[in-house]
Order: sequence, then C-alpha cells, then structure tokens
Amino acid sequence: MRDLNEIEKNRVAKADRMRARGEQPYPARAQRTHTVADALLALEQALQAGAPVQDSGVPATLCGRLRSMRTMGKLTFAHMEDVSGRVQLLLRSDEVGADRLRQFDTDFDLGDFVQATGVLMRTKTGEFTLRCSAVVMLAKSVSPLPAAKEAEEDGHKVVYSAFANPEARYRERYADLAVNTEVREIFRVRAAVVRALRNFLDERGFLEVETPVLQPIYGGAAARPFVTHHNQLHQDLFLRISFELYLKRLLVGGLESVYEIGRDFRNEGVSLKHNPEFTQLEFYCAYADYAKVMEITEEMLAFVAQQVCGSTTLEYEGHKINLQPPWRRVALRTAVAEACGIDIAAHPTAAALAEAMRASGQAVDPAMPRGKLIESLLALHVEPLLIQPTFVHDFPRDISPLAKATPGDPHTVERFEAYIAGMELCNAFSELNDPQEQAQRFEEMQRDHPKGEEAHPMDEDYLRALQYGMPPCGGFGMGVDRLTMLLTGQRNIREVILFPHLRTRE
Repeated sequence: MRDLNEIEKNRVAKADRMRARGEQPYPARAQRTHTVADALLALEQALQAGAPVQDSGVPATLCGRLRSMRTMGKLTFAHMEDVSGRVQLLLRSDEVGADRLRQFDTDFDLGDFVQATGVLMRTKTGEFTLRCSAVVMLAKSVSPLPAAKEAEEDGHKVVYSAFANPEARYRERYADLAVNTEVREIFRVRAAVVRALRNFLDERGFLEVETPVLQPIYGGAAARPFVTHHNQLHQDLFLRISFELYLKRLLVGGLESVYEIGRDFRNEGVSLKHNPEFTQLEFYCAYADYAKVMEITEEMLAFVAQQVCGSTTLEYEGHKINLQPPWRRVALRTAVAEACGIDIAAHPTAAALAEAMRASGQAVDPAMPRGKLIESLLALHVEPLLIQPTFVHDFPRDISPLAKATPGDPHTVERFEAYIAGMELCNAFSELNDPQEQAQRFEEMQRDHPKGEEAHPMDEDYLRALQYGMPPCGGFGMGVDRLTMLLTGQRNIREVILFPHLRTRE
C-alpha cells in the first residue's frame, strides 16, 4: 500500500478514535429499511394522508455516502446519497445527544458511508429530510474522493472542483463513478442497451448461446489475436476475435437463429473507436440473406433507441440523427465515386487502382491488395460523410473471405456495413456455405495477404462442419460499445467501457 498523505493519516486517526470508544468504523452489518427513493415515496404518501410536514411519523433507516456537511451550533445538516437519490440529514443535539453531535462533526467526513435512523419530514424550505435520532459509521473513507476537495469556510466543510481529467478518471473508475453522476448514467444506459438487444432478438425467436472464449484456432475476422497457453494440455490458445465460426457451426446443427453478446479481444491499436477488449453482438439467421439482415438491423436499432432513449431521433455531436427505417442503401462503388471521383469498377487490378489514387493526390501503399485499397478509400472519403444511417453494400471479395459472392460478379460479395454519425457500427454478410469455395478463400487469404498483417487462418474443423451442410443464412456483427457511444452522445469508446485498458503508469 502506498504511503498515506496528511489528510489520509488524519482520517485513519479518526477511525482509531472510534475504535477506542467502542465503535467499529467498518461494521459487519447494515440495517437499511428504505432506499432514498423509497423513503421519499413513503413521505409523500404520509403527507397526502394528512401527516404534518415536519413530523410525518414515518420512521426510516437509510444508508449511503456523505456528500456535504454543515454545522450550525447545536444543529448539523448533511446530505447523504445512495444509488436512488439524495436526502438531507438533520442532526440536533437534543435528539442525537451533544456528545454524538460533536463526534459526528469531528470524526465523520465527506465520502464516508453512514447509516442514519430517524423520522422523515420536509423542512420549512420544503427539502426532503431525515430528522436523525442516530447515525453510525458503515465504512470510513480514508482517501477523499477526487471531487470532494474539502475546505473550511466559516466553520463549514465545503466541496469544490471536479474530477474531470480523462486518464485519471479511467484509471480510477471507482472514484469517477462515485463523484460523477453522469458517468453512472452512461452505464445504466449501456445495461439498458444490452437488455433491449436481447429483448428484440428473443421476441423474434433467436436463441442466445455461448461459444468458447479460448479457441485453438481464431477466426471470423481479420485481426491479430492475443495468445495464451493451457498448462495442463500443453497447448497454445487464442482469445477469440469473433464468435462467427462457432455460431455458424450451430446452424449446421439445426439451431436456425442464434445470437451471442460477449467479449472479443483483438491485439491491435487503440483509438477513439477501438479498444483491445470490446463487447460484440453477433447473430445468424438461417434462410436469410444480407438484404433481410439489413431489415432486421434497422428495425433492431430503432427498437433499441426507442426503448432506451424514448425516441428514434438522437442528437450526436450537433447532428440530429433519425434511426427510423428505412435507412439509405448505397453500393460501395457508388459511394466511393460520389465521395472522391474514383470508379473502382474501372480499375480491376490493384496496380490500376493504386495509379488512379496516386493521380488524385493520395498516398498509396504499393503492397496493398485491391480490396484493402478500396477499404482505405471508404474509410478516408466515405465514412466521415455518412451521418444519417446508411448501409454501404457489395464489398470486394478479397477482403471478405466468409461472404457469398454476388450473382454474376465473382469479384464482389453480398456484404454490408452500416454507418451512423460518421462511424462504422456493424458488418454483415450473406454467409458463404460452399465448403469447397470456403477452403479456396482461406487458401487465397494465406497466399495473398500482405506481410505484417494477420491473415484469416485455415480452420479445418469449420470446413468439416460446412461439409455436413449449412443452410443459406445471413450473419451480423456489431460493437455494443459503439452503439452505446451513439445513444449516450460520447465520442470516445473509453467513456462507455467501465475499465478500459491503459498503458502502465510510470
């Protein structure tokens, strides 16, 4: 444990003083009868029944964290907060005792968890208050909360400043949550988002399943995995980068509509929209194609927004975004041509496309295959323009090894990505279910993938599953973190992940 500063040493001394007089600063039990919200409801019901405002006769024992303290002679006012709200505490020397009032004023601090027993009332100014007969310590706060910078003004403890530094907040999320109510609200919304996604899919007959996090062969995306080792089996394993290949095995087994919400892990860089550990929703639906999945997607996200935010219209970074179906649909070729004037179909090789890009003044990596060049055009020129919900569809075959080819065009596959507010939100295919063609695609990826980048590995067991027959199906993957960013107005993914990974602090 690190060395304590003077304020912390002073608080430890207060805890020792409590022990010396027979009190426990960290007792084993709490005796709560109401949350703050329940107590407020009980008070309002008593007042409606005719009880006096300043003595409702409703007893309550509340528990929570001290947020403010103000001493006024033989009276002390304080505010206590729990997960449901805030209540004022009123301590009077003739009710709690002069010694106990003095002990409260000297040994209790902002941030302490306390248990307060008394009678509910409203003050003359109308403030919801617990007139206390007893207050006991539940957990002594040794370190002052970051926002709780204390000062003495006219004999009162007051709070000022705020805990606003992003890196400090992420490193000490527990303190961030304790002092910033808006941060707690973000994670309540996140929980509601996950709940709404489940409700939508469950109501449509999808089965929620779980697939392995530790996998002998990673797959389902083009990403570098984290590697670990199983000591008992003497086997290297990978943290999954996607659920896809396991979920599609379930369609082979006769489960026609399945989904999973869980963690994926990609050993890559971080950005405002990327975190190495993230939450993803994937679903797969037999007898559907990517057009059907588009319909499910727009219906699902409109449903989630309505359930979570009460509207399908959102404000995000100054834009009013309408999630109501139908969404715009645009071919990738058209979107790129409109954004930067390059017709990708007129440049059927990587060399030709690279030359066209150089002619338009763009820097080009000569080692990039054609599909990657097209992907870079999409990211650089198209993505920032897609504010309203848009499906960009029909992608190059060479960067989509698991997607079914477009009829009549072997170089293009039935794949779409959905964009909202200039951000990619999801990725979906008509899933390739021909085992011979899938094997060929894996081989092409191994042969043609650029050096230094992660190629999709050959998965013989997945090919074996396809040989038993997989029905035609549509598949979908979406980052739950990004959806939460959209619905809470956040532009940094770390704001919607409780404990984002950070560099080691020197």
